[in-house]
Amino acid sequence: MLDNYVNMTVTQQTQFRDTANKLLQSTFLSRDKKDNRDSYYFLMSYKDIFDEFFQILGYEIILDVPTGSVMLSGAAASNALKLKRDESIILLILRLLYHEKMKNTSLNENIVCQVADIHTKYDYLEIKRKLNKTDLISALRLFKRYNLIEVTGDVTSSSCRLVILPTILMAIKSEDITEVFNTINKIAQEAE
Repeated sequence: MLDNYVNMTVTQQTQFRDTANKLLQSTFLSRDKKDNRDSYYFLMSYKDIFDEFFQILGYEIILDVPTGSVMLSGAAASNALKLKRDESIILLILRLLYHEKMKNTSLNENIVCQVADIHTKYDYLEIKRKLNKTDLISALRLFKRYNLIEVTGDVTSSSCRLVILPTILMAIKSEDITEVFNTINKIAQEAE
């Protein structure tokens, strides 16, 4: 690995470092996200070197070429992000929305929803505690930082558009959308 790195140009070494740091910071990369695109394609070109590098650190790169998604998976549980109850529910709702909207779009189209759609789903679940606007904004900012969504507009507005990135499929791996729905209900009931 070190020989391959040394044989890179200075520009390539810089891009390698930047891409590795981006993965360490955000866990996910999406080819569809403008500020991830160069890192995604660079990683694809030098995947063997990235694999060796991250293997030394105890990580594995998981690649989903059809969706253009990359996930950095770590063996250590201490690296796992612990979500609050509402963050978990919102993430699961985003996964449900992705599934629903995917039925009506082609693979080349972005999955777009609005903040109001999250409120509608949350209300549909009949969770006793209402969704706090501050918690919603905080959760959306968190998911944006992890490259699970892109926010276009004012996140405090119910008409704000959200692009749900295909990396959400890696964050919530369940193929069975009923299982996602049941998980939401379980989390909601535990909090009551």
